[in-house]
Amino acid sequence: MQTRDVIQLGARHLQSMAGHDFDVLTVSQPISPEAAVNLSKIISKLSPLVGNLIEFNTVEFLNDQPDFAGFGSWLRQDPGFPDTIFQGAVTPTPGFEIKAWFPLATEITARFKDSQNHFSQDQTYVAMLAWLPEMVIYGKPKIVGVCVVSGLSVAQARDNHYHNPPDYLVLEPEDTSSRTANLQQTNTNGYKFQGTPAQFAEAQRLVASWGLNGHQYRPTPEYQALLRQLIQRYPYRLDTNYAKMDRIVHPEIEAFKSWVYQQTIHGMTIYQWNRLLSRGDDQQIRQALEAHLGIREENAEDLLL
Repeated sequence: MQTRDVIQLGARHLQSMAGHDFDVLTVSQPISPEAAVNLSKIISKLSPLVGNLIEFNTVEFLNDQPDFAGFGSWLRQDPGFPDTIFQGAVTPTPGFEIKAWFPLATEITARFKDSQNHFSQDQTYVAMLAWLPEMVIYGKPKIVGVCVVSGLSVAQARDNHYHNPPDYLVLEPEDTSSRTANLQQTNTNGYKFQGTPAQFAEAQRLVASWGLNGHQYRPTPEYQALLRQLIQRYPYRLDTNYAKMDRIVHPEIEAFKSWVYQQTIHGMTIYQWNRLLSRGDDQQIRQALEAHLGIREENAEDLLL
């Protein structure tokens, strides 16, 4: 079994998780419409916890698959990148970076900052698992859909989207290969120009002097040295929103987002639920919960018994 075989087989198993319930926690049904409305406003706060639980259980799920028996096993790396790697007689080591996505949130907040140089052999893939509670705001976490894409393609899409010198710089980490594993750096960062118009015009002339066709992004030391000329001469700010997966315009991730939002769950599309719970007023939310989830005053007494 080769690296590509492990990745493809793992991807098929991960994609088969769509529709799967995770029996890791259960949010109880609200006891009244008012409680349901209040719960709808805070259910997204479960996302970090459930995301981690999904990551843990995904590794267990992969190890339960008999296809990998005799070839190796999946190991969770915490902390570490990627989230899980396949330990066995396979080189380079295959791995999956697992990103849980709660599509009722305002955006996909997961970030992907690792350098293209980390994926030179395309051995690491990103698995995005979209999940919701079974009953939209309560119940067990349920996997709505799974998207598996090349980590290299994600890094390239990110860099190509943001890179725009001198206005925006994507900088690779310094060479930390001589450090111990826990001190090595693999993350890129984004920087936004903050100088005056006169400084910007000067910076544009500097970029033009490089004579590079289109200034296509390169993660090479030579090109990074050129970019560092800019950040050493002119004011830039670190972009705290850099590398959010909702903003890198990766074609497969964008198609997956659209597909998830179009899925119907309990009488409304996920996109409609998202809009309602993030922008609707209490009365609109209450009416939708009553109509589609059957949460009414007359049910409250039964739930308390």
